[in-house]
Amino acid sequence: MKFTPIANGYSIPLDSVPALGWPDFAACLADGVRRGQRVSAYFGAAGARPDSTKLYAILADDEANQTFAGLTEVEGGSFPSLTGEITQLHLFEREIAEQFGLVPVGHPWLKPVRSVRSWTKRDAWQRKAGEPLVPGGCDFFKVEGDEVHEVAVGPVHAGVIEPGHFRFQCHGEEVYHLEIALGYQHRGIEAALLGGPDRRSLHYMETLAGDTTIGHATSYCQIAEALAKCQKTARAQVIRAIGLELERLANHIGDLGALAGDVGYLPTSSFCGRIRGDYLNLTALLCGNRFGRGLLRPGGVGFDVDEARVAEFRRRLAIFKKETYNAIGLLWENQSVMARFEDTGRISKAIALELGLVGPAARASGLACDARCTQPSGIFRFAQIPMSVQDSGDVFARAFVRWLEIQKSIDFIQEQLAVIPAAMPQPLLGPLAPDSLALSINEGWRGEICHVAITDSNGRLARYKVVDPSFHNWAGLAYALRNQEISDFPLCNKSFNLSYCGHDL
Repeated sequence: MKFTPIANGYSIPLDSVPALGWPDFAACLADGVRRGQRVSAYFGAAGARPDSTKLYAILADDEANQTFAGLTEVEGGSFPSLTGEITQLHLFEREIAEQFGLVPVGHPWLKPVRSVRSWTKRDAWQRKAGEPLVPGGCDFFKVEGDEVHEVAVGPVHAGVIEPGHFRFQCHGEEVYHLEIALGYQHRGIEAALLGGPDRRSLHYMETLAGDTTIGHATSYCQIAEALAKCQKTARAQVIRAIGLELERLANHIGDLGALAGDVGYLPTSSFCGRIRGDYLNLTALLCGNRFGRGLLRPGGVGFDVDEARVAEFRRRLAIFKKETYNAIGLLWENQSVMARFEDTGRISKAIALELGLVGPAARASGLACDARCTQPSGIFRFAQIPMSVQDSGDVFARAFVRWLEIQKSIDFIQEQLAVIPAAMPQPLLGPLAPDSLALSINEGWRGEICHVAITDSNGRLARYKVVDPSFHNWAGLAYALRNQEISDFPLCNKSFNLSYCGHDL
């Protein structure tokens, strides 16, 4: 292994990541994936010369609890595609082409990921390829044959929902192929972070994907702290973890309620809609905002808790725990619900591994990957939450993994509130280390959140890469619809519940 080890939540000097020649770089990537490592990030950055581009890769070894960074530099307007050998790189290579004008030669399905004007170099690649610069403006894969028809959904949906386009190729009710076109939510956040950090940086992270405010803010704060060599207090780490698990609880409960609604089971649907709000209000009890904005800041937390607030928190949580168990317990007892959940949208362990799925979707297919256990940081290094894994890979498994995680998250919060460390002065965040690379991996409620930062000689952000779990998992949703009835799409879609804006950074 010629890639450089880098611990999660730490930074290393840039010159400690040797620039490998392309053959060695490609061999290391392929060998790592062959041995079970995952590609957490693969992205481009400005090269040492005007005609060169640096390509960085982050590999995560969940079994050995390690992470590695690799680097190569390519010249000209192309580089060899590795997607044919490493399927996980499919979207990453398309994104590099889009952002840096580099064509991955031999890519099996080269087309824009987002198709909007936000990177200057990208225009040349798209003009050369003849692709329009509008979201969803490309040609779609088409199945030809008798009685095969096409169903287009979106990007404008009937309700207050983010835009995304879904193109189904069907034979009767059976879906042969689903293609998903995103990019309508692109706001250029990665580009806006360059030259920072500044007063807007944390705000960008908190609004990057609104339902994952605490997850992305946690990773950003860890990046800043790693580059500034700042140690958080134990109390701050506990409060952050409580906020992260509250975010998981609110979203998992909301998803289970929505799944119940999709199959017409109104008791759980109605109860969970209300109970989700109760957990959001617990987050507001911590920091005054239901989504957790303002709770975290580099160096620690923006709000502390006193004894009275902790006591009120524990009182409410005990009530909500009982109500949560009652409402969700109804799902597993109803045979008509189970008949719709089981064997719907199945993804095997082998396919989940090949696609690089993360989070509950991966664990529902039998993959043991949960950053709280496999790449722990913060308080999770000392107080781990047991991993929840199923193996059927269907809607039922993706729902039941959420249920198992709900129970363990409630128990974790109750345990941490009982032994919350004493308050101590929070350290001040100093300047960021120059010419360095920092890595942060956390388990958001959708799955692995990976942030990578590279600083220039002045300690300012020269490149900031965010990989939301949705970026890994949209391909999983498309695969789950194969050979399913098109009426199963809402159920499969909600069992993943992926983020449009989290993908369109």
